[in-house]
Amino acid sequence: MSRKRLLIAITLAETGGAQQYVAQLLPALTERYDVAVAAHGDGPLRLAAERAGARFVPLRHVRRPIHPLNDLLGLLELVRLFRRERPDLVHLNSSKVGTLGRIAALLAGVRARVFTVHGWSFAPHEGPAEAAYRALELALAPLAWTICVSRRDRAVAPWLNGRAVVIPNAVDVPGIPRALLAGSPPTIVTVGRLVLPKDFRTLGRALRSLEPGSFRALVVGEGQQAEYVQGIEGVELLGERNDVPDLLAQADLFVLSSRSEGMPLSILEAMAAGLPVVATSVGGIPEIVVAGKTGLLVPPGDVDALASALRDLLADPERRRRLGAAGRRRAQELFDLPRFRQAHIELYERLLAR
Repeated sequence: MSRKRLLIAITLAETGGAQQYVAQLLPALTERYDVAVAAHGDGPLRLAAERAGARFVPLRHVRRPIHPLNDLLGLLELVRLFRRERPDLVHLNSSKVGTLGRIAALLAGVRARVFTVHGWSFAPHEGPAEAAYRALELALAPLAWTICVSRRDRAVAPWLNGRAVVIPNAVDVPGIPRALLAGSPPTIVTVGRLVLPKDFRTLGRALRSLEPGSFRALVVGEGQQAEYVQGIEGVELLGERNDVPDLLAQADLFVLSSRSEGMPLSILEAMAAGLPVVATSVGGIPEIVVAGKTGLLVPPGDVDALASALRDLLADPERRRRLGAAGRRRAQELFDLPRFRQAHIELYERLLAR
């Protein structure tokens, strides 16, 4: 009996949370389905697909920036791809592929369609831009089942009705080494693309207000916001790295300053490493970090609150150890990979059975 054909599409193959989400799914999916992964570029996702036994299909015209001509070419490219591959189910990830792909899958006659929201496209915006992105999501929602990675993302989209499920993100907790929490001075680490909706401007201002010599900070990622954390005493900009678990094991606390989020895998990885977390209370972050028990939450854009939270944990090694241990237990109990993978397979099977 031939296996069902599954096509997973995402805008870019670069380093990122959505790409890691796909990479973590692949080993379980290739055991059951004939899997192809489509994305633009030659980033880490291409290698992850090949290692898992999935075919990688490069996309030429699908890009992140909004551009009428490229977007039209991208739509046509996806229609041709779906007609050529003839998948039984298409799983779309990231806002651009989620938009173009839902339309293309309908035009190509793909009957089972899934879109994962890794943070709503309208969340970082205000005013007319937010309204326009909301209207677009409302119009596209009937074209696919939606996976929300947090209850918050599901709650802010009432138009999804019954065609949505919440499947929280996950990490390989046993595969992430535990941090020793023995730095002197303590090491702060942050991981993420240095672009909006990440808020490295607020983080940079908070770090500048800390006492020099009281910390060391590792900034992992690339992007135009690097300028906000350059030149700060004790701060090292490491760029993109493929050894993040090892860097977490050398750290004493994790920080993430964002204006909006879905459910950041970087925070889950930090918790799995046993690090206390300081983060902004946006999106699905409060569903991961329990304030006062596994970390500290602060309002977005609040330099003083972020600096105060960092200062408190830097000065209290016993509290860091207590919060970090509780965070690892929480990650193990609620956000480990087997439950995550099984939930996706059960959704696929329900849709394929129809």
